This record gives sequence, structure tokens and C-alpha cells, in this order.
Amino acid sequence: MSSKHQTANERVSLDRDTTQAEHHVGHEHGGEALFKALFFTLGFAVVEVFAGFWSGSLALLSDAGHMVTDSTALGLAALAAWLAQKPPSNRYTYGLVRLEILAALFNSLLMLGLITVIVIEAFDRLADPQPVKGGAVMLVAFIGLLVNLAVAWLLHHGGEGINTRAALLHVLGDLLGSLAALVAGAVIWATGYMPIDPILSLLVSGLILVSAWRLLAESVNVLMEAVPDQVSLDNVALDLGDIPGVRRVHDLHIWTLSSGQIALSAHLELDSFEDWDRVLQVSRARLDNKHGIRHVTLQAELGLGQH
Repeated sequence: MSSKHQTANERVSLDRDTTQAEHHVGHEHGGEALFKALFFTLGFAVVEVFAGFWSGSLALLSDAGHMVTDSTALGLAALAAWLAQKPPSNRYTYGLVRLEILAALFNSLLMLGLITVIVIEAFDRLADPQPVKGGAVMLVAFIGLLVNLAVAWLLHHGGEGINTRAALLHVLGDLLGSLAALVAGAVIWATGYMPIDPILSLLVSGLILVSAWRLLAESVNVLMEAVPDQVSLDNVALDLGDIPGVRRVHDLHIWTLSSGQIALSAHLELDSFEDWDRVLQVSRARLDNKHGIRHVTLQAELGLGQH
């Protein structure tokens, strides 16, 4: 192998090491918290499924359905968090960070499907109320509430990535479901009013629908490489254009690689190539400090009439 090829390979290796270091510093996946949450959620899901069928409570079965769905969602999220930490390769030059976006997308679709099933069953039960064992529902729902609070605490302190937030969304839905089941059990135990069970199931489904739809929209925006909500394309263009020596900014693109990782590419028309090292250094610092953009690719060009 020639020294020229060796130098090129060394540069590629250096770039990859830098990308991986930035990835670990700037992005928290929360894999450990996800695995712990999976253990607690899956364990109680089994208990709640049997209790839901035995008591005849749709509110409890809805919460059990959330638990089972969360077990799958948390498993996928934990797997995606682990895979996302793999270093870049010749084929996946950014690594596997986009896997958490795909997992979040799947999680939101899974929640929408579950909500549909619950709503259909709730309307059926409103038309034909079923007997429910209120005391048993109260006990199981209270235990479920404690489990969900513990899991939510784990995820809240386990990272800020979209994948962790997607898992937290599921658990918060479970928490609401446990609370609804607890209220339903208490009302049935005290008054014998059976329709409260499907009514509260519909209420919880509506609350979860709003959050699930937002998560779905966020995931789709990332996959469509839309400009992140927290970044203004116009402000970035103005900040780059205000750098001394820059005549014009064009072909500006900003997109999200994964949570906490924003990428940018642009062409900068310069007064002179002699200023390029300074312009590049100032541009990178300004993009990082003012907009939180670290994955930057800039191409220098001479302004019209300067060729």
C-alpha cells in the first residue's frame, strides 16, 4: 500500500474517531435506564393482563395493553440505543444513530393502533356495560401506579434523546391508565356505576393520542430531514453571511441526524480564498455556540467577478 493511500486511510479513521467522540459527548441514549424500565414494565404487564381479564375491567385491560405495548416499545428502544452507539462504518458513515428515530416512529404507530382497539371496545361496553370487580381493580391499579412512577423516574433521569422520550411517553400513558383504572375501580366499588370504566378508558386514550401524534410528527420530520424546530434557517444564513469575507450563503441545508445531533451543509462565496481558514474557523464556532450545530460541511467559492 502506498504512503498516499495510508495517509488517506488515516484521515478517514481520524474523522470517524472524531465523529464517534462527538456522538458520545453530545448525545445521551439512556440505554441502561431503558433496560431497567423494560424489566419492571414486562414483569407487571403479566400480572395486570391476568387481573384485567379476571376483574372484567376495560380500564385495567387498557392499562395492561399499554404495559404489554411498552414492553415491546422499551425492548426496541433499548436495542436501538445499544446499536446507535456502534461506531461509523464504510457503509453507515454516520453510524446507526437513526435507528432511534425508526424505533420512535414504530412506537408512536404502535400506540395509535392500541388506542384504536381501546376506543372500539369502549364504545361496545358503553352500549352493553359489563360487570367489573371494583375492589380488585383498585388494588391492582394502585400497584401499577407505583410501578409506573418508578419506571417514569428511571427514564426521566436516563437521557434526553427522542428514543428515551418515546419510551417515557408510553410509561406516562401507562401511569394515566393506572390512575384511570384506580378511579374506575373506586367509583364502581362505591356506587356500582359500570359505564365509568369505558368512559375513563376513552379519556386516557384521548390524552395519549395527542402525545403520540406529536411524537409521530417529530419522527417523520427527522426522517424527512426537515429543519429542526429549535433552529431558524434564516438566522443561520444571516449569521454566516455576517462573517467578514463572506459575500453570500447559498445551498444551505440543516437537518437532524438524531437527538442532539444537528447537521449543516452550505456553500459560502468568499472575497478571497486567502480568508478561508479564518472564515471556516469562525463559522464553525458561531454555528456551535449560537445554534448547537456541530456536524458542519462548508464549501468555499469565489464570489462572482473574482475568478
